[in-house]
Amino acid sequence: MVAAKREATVLPSIQFDSTDIIIRSDENENFRKIQDLEFVDLRDLSIRSWILPPCLPFCKPPEGVKDSAENLGELLMGDRIENSPYKFKMHANQTEIFLCQTKPLSSEEFKLLTSRIDEMYQVNVILDNLPAIRYTRKDNFLVRWTGYPLGIKVQDTYYVFNHLKFTVLVHKYEETNVASVMGTGDAAEVIPSVNKPESDIPGYIVVGFEVTPCSVQHNAQSLKNLKMYEKYPSTIACESNTVTMAIKENEPVAFSYEVSFVESDIKWPSRWDAYLKMEGAKVHWFSILNSLMVITFLAGIVLVIFLRTVRRDLTHYEELDKEAQAQMNEELSGWKLVVSDVFRIPTYPALLCVMVGDGVQILGMAMVTILFAALGFMSPASRGTLLTGMLFFYMVLGILAGYVAVRLWRTISSGDQKGWASVCWKVACFFPGIAFFILFILNFLLWGSHSTGAIPFSLFVILILLWFCVSVPLTLVGGYFGAKAPHIEYPVRTNQIPREIPAQKYPSWLLVLGAGTLPFGTLFIELFFIMSSIWMGRVYYVFGFLFIVLILLVVVCAEVSLVLTYMHLCVEDWRWWWKSFFASGSVALYIFLYSINYLVFDLKSLSGPVSATLYLGYSLFMVIAIMLATGTVGLLSSFWFVHYLFSSVKLD
Repeated sequence: MVAAKREATVLPSIQFDSTDIIIRSDENENFRKIQDLEFVDLRDLSIRSWILPPCLPFCKPPEGVKDSAENLGELLMGDRIENSPYKFKMHANQTEIFLCQTKPLSSEEFKLLTSRIDEMYQVNVILDNLPAIRYTRKDNFLVRWTGYPLGIKVQDTYYVFNHLKFTVLVHKYEETNVASVMGTGDAAEVIPSVNKPESDIPGYIVVGFEVTPCSVQHNAQSLKNLKMYEKYPSTIACESNTVTMAIKENEPVAFSYEVSFVESDIKWPSRWDAYLKMEGAKVHWFSILNSLMVITFLAGIVLVIFLRTVRRDLTHYEELDKEAQAQMNEELSGWKLVVSDVFRIPTYPALLCVMVGDGVQILGMAMVTILFAALGFMSPASRGTLLTGMLFFYMVLGILAGYVAVRLWRTISSGDQKGWASVCWKVACFFPGIAFFILFILNFLLWGSHSTGAIPFSLFVILILLWFCVSVPLTLVGGYFGAKAPHIEYPVRTNQIPREIPAQKYPSWLLVLGAGTLPFGTLFIELFFIMSSIWMGRVYYVFGFLFIVLILLVVVCAEVSLVLTYMHLCVEDWRWWWKSFFASGSVALYIFLYSINYLVFDLKSLSGPVSATLYLGYSLFMVIAIMLATGTVGLLSSFWFVHYLFSSVKLD
């Protein structure tokens, strides 16, 4: 449900989220045991309008629409949960329940409703924190969806799904006197004990939720005297393959529903299995095997460099006298010729340290978050938990970001502590500043569109307070420890006059940009599932595979950067700092190109420049974070390689 709402927040024309109906059990009576035929009403169902003026013509609860409390992650994801009029009685089947009849559709309402059907808006339904599942059959396969479409267009006529058939799967407790379970999300945590020990009426919990939408033409005469929740006088045939309720201007729309409770063998801990069932496992394994092949290939090249080239060259180099060394330098590879320039201070050293510090913070946040999600601590059952955890780990890892950035700064400055506080401040403000700038621009567009998915201004204030009151101080603390830690000493001296770099046949930056194709090849399959989860409303929960792919990506980035750095040194190009960063960081370029391809070919229903701008803005934010993380891996691995390589060279 989190992923689906994420899509609705960014791309209303794709998620069909103009009305979002949410059914949730009452928090205090969620699992109350049935006793003396007193049933629990499950009322907390919501209708939300994605675009406020005007709202779509739907039924509203008698007590009015009320907002549900949301956590930080839900607000950032765009979740807006409200109550709606649907009312259930636990384990009591109900049929032909009349809900309401709208006023005659105005011209504006008719155009809005038809445009939302054209744009394939979808109604998302949650019961007891479980998203509604809709099953369709295609090519002898049973396809599972969350939610249902708002309506359908058939031969220039628009039909709305105005009758819902709910199926609630419930599990009966083995014990009739007392039972207790651990809840998730909005669910209660304890089932109260029964006051009457002699009662044999069992208790039930919700373990599944299905919905079948239908388009039914109601009899206008039968609706005249009906009130909300009264029984419709005739039988309603809910056939999913037949549509009869055509919407027309200046004509009302009547809504109804039915609910049936079915006992199931599914137990409480397994009720999310239907949503988290891993599909396409072979594809994920293929992605991992593909990555392992790339890693093996690059590892072979690295092995050749270390065992055959470096070791052999160093052995011969140290055994010869000075004249023979000079002659050998002309014959062998030229990496030894840049021994006095390889550790020369790079251009924009402060910026490089800042980007590495932010990259360490982002990479650490990603690895810790994915690890916790893979262990089951951030289930989709708890909406917003994943994003909240990402923010928490990012802020805490500011200590590591400040430490790495300042220590790298002192290493480049040959141990000078001057300016370390400035580097810390830049680390604390560089990537968060970019993130706030992009989010503010995108949020400004959402505000202009009157979207409920816009981040409230109060939340911006909270994020800024967390930034300056938590993240910045932790980064400064990490920088302080980095300033006190001993810097890494270079194994060779650097000449005052830089060595001239020989002219190259091809620009070296072409090779740097092309190197990003190898890391991209290790993750592009998993990237498709992630993009589908974010933008197509699918639940992504194969975090175990994602964690493995992330580890493989780090290894590939390190190997690619190491090989490319060695190639540059062999042609006497000692400017390896930035090139090693972008050799692996250039994978972000291909991810951005893939995002554009996904927009053109997979998000065909996206309409309007605002939606496209939102998509590209969030994609740009994502690729900047990926560039910093992967580039950091490349630079640190290359630094270790260069330090190890030249620490083996003996000079007079």
